[in-house]
Amino acid sequence: MGHLGSLHAKMFAEIPSAKLVGVYDLDAGRARKVAAEFGTNAFSSVGELLDSVKAVSVATPTLAHWPIARQAIERGVHLFIEKPITKTVAEAEELVSAANRKGVKVQVGHIERFNPALLALEHYGLNPMFVESHRLAQFKLRGADVAVVLDLMIHDIDIILSLVGSPVEKIEANGMAVVSDEIDIANARLQFKNGCVANVTASRISQKKMRKMRLFQRDAYISVDFSEGSAEVFRIAGEDEPALSTTMMLGEIERGKIKRKIVYESPQVKEVNALRYELELFADAVLLDKQPAVTAEEGLMALKIAHDIIEKIAEQKISFG
Repeated sequence: MGHLGSLHAKMFAEIPSAKLVGVYDLDAGRARKVAAEFGTNAFSSVGELLDSVKAVSVATPTLAHWPIARQAIERGVHLFIEKPITKTVAEAEELVSAANRKGVKVQVGHIERFNPALLALEHYGLNPMFVESHRLAQFKLRGADVAVVLDLMIHDIDIILSLVGSPVEKIEANGMAVVSDEIDIANARLQFKNGCVANVTASRISQKKMRKMRLFQRDAYISVDFSEGSAEVFRIAGEDEPALSTTMMLGEIERGKIKRKIVYESPQVKEVNALRYELELFADAVLLDKQPAVTAEEGLMALKIAHDIIEKIAEQKISFG
């Protein structure tokens, strides 16, 4: 369970549509402590917990995702599972297949989908044709047992896949291990079937933190700062288009006989607890028989692209090493 698992327990204890039945941790003392804090049960085994619930949240190290998910699916228990969905693509494929057979709903915890800055852009009709993202962090031992592609970059991979909505046709990638035995810094260029290109960089050896994405599309440039929870939009608008309260005129251009305005907008960002929101959506998916906000298939696709990037980096190492 760990720290993230205790946060899941806290959120479920607060969500009106959910009932926190209990928690499980390999560390029985920790499980008892969390259970006491939120007024619930500490189960002595995964099986005991799964036999007592309708849905479960898996917030364990990635290595344990598939073994626990398999047990849950066999019992018909719906799953919220933290990212990445599993350690290997083969495990994720088995999970998707098994869940579909049993009619189990699976939502993957790609939490940045629910970042307030990204949610503020929901009504802008995003259709990027070029994307540039940077996700930089200071080195921490936690997470260093896997490549930075799986630890950090997968957040941006998932977001980009969801925005572009087109298959990846070509991947170019470079990266290297610096302070750990895994890839610590990586850059990938993803080329999509619809012509979109994404340039994605992730590093866990940066002095400063950064979580930014820039989107370029026809008539618009959008900047998203996931750390600050802010977004900016520069776009071309029709001459008679009503302005928002946050709109600032930057100038005018002419296309033939049509005048267009160049405007700047800072979309209103609502205060949203991203973890609570995604867990609320999971509860709704189970109770109202709706499709999960981030499906197992989407989690599988993000994992596939991440592993393809890692393989491309390995090929570069073989070529030059």
